[in-house]
Amino acid sequence: MALGFTLSLSAAFGQSQLVHNLRHGKPQVLVVYGTSLSAGEGGQTWVTCVADELNRRYGNRLSCYNTGKPAMWSTWGVQHLEDSVVNKKPDAVLIEFAINDAFIPYNTSPQLARLNLEYMVERLRLANPACEIILQLMNPPVGQHAADRPKLSTYYEIYLKVAQKYKLRLINHDVYWQDILSAGANTFLRHVPDGIHPSPESARSLIAPFIVRSLEKL
Repeated sequence: MALGFTLSLSAAFGQSQLVHNLRHGKPQVLVVYGTSLSAGEGGQTWVTCVADELNRRYGNRLSCYNTGKPAMWSTWGVQHLEDSVVNKKPDAVLIEFAINDAFIPYNTSPQLARLNLEYMVERLRLANPACEIILQLMNPPVGQHAADRPKLSTYYEIYLKVAQKYKLRLINHDVYWQDILSAGANTFLRHVPDGIHPSPESARSLIAPFIVRSLEKL
């Protein structure tokens, strides 16, 4: 993964539109849409923590919906976009499906994964041109979960390219997970016990603060 490219992309953005609007007293609707990394136990933890922290800072003006589903991928995301996201009339959407698009048994080619992601972006913009669409690259898997996703970097690269094409904010969690991974397998597994899903505690102490910092970035 081109980390330098990711950092240069992030540097092009200041504070998120979501935070800007909250700061200026505008109620906002945020939808989080993705896999078990957003909708599983740890995912639910970071989503709740992010929403709670933004509401603490900005006067309870944020309504947050976590509408993803564990074990799903971008084809499911396209199929359920209307009821799960568009109908919520979001001001901002966080999207992550790359981890399961890369899962071999789902047989999702990189071409289809990109087509699905671009469809979601364009559909959301059609519904509300002002909607802030934010892409996420989540934690790396290890062990069998990594073996089941041998081309994960290819799918992550799709998110980088789509973010560049549509000028979208991208939150790349790889920035800190690689440091944890380089500290050794035991250290990584303390945070990600099953090799793919961060624990609720790690979601609370690592993932949520990183997202808030990324949204607050000035």
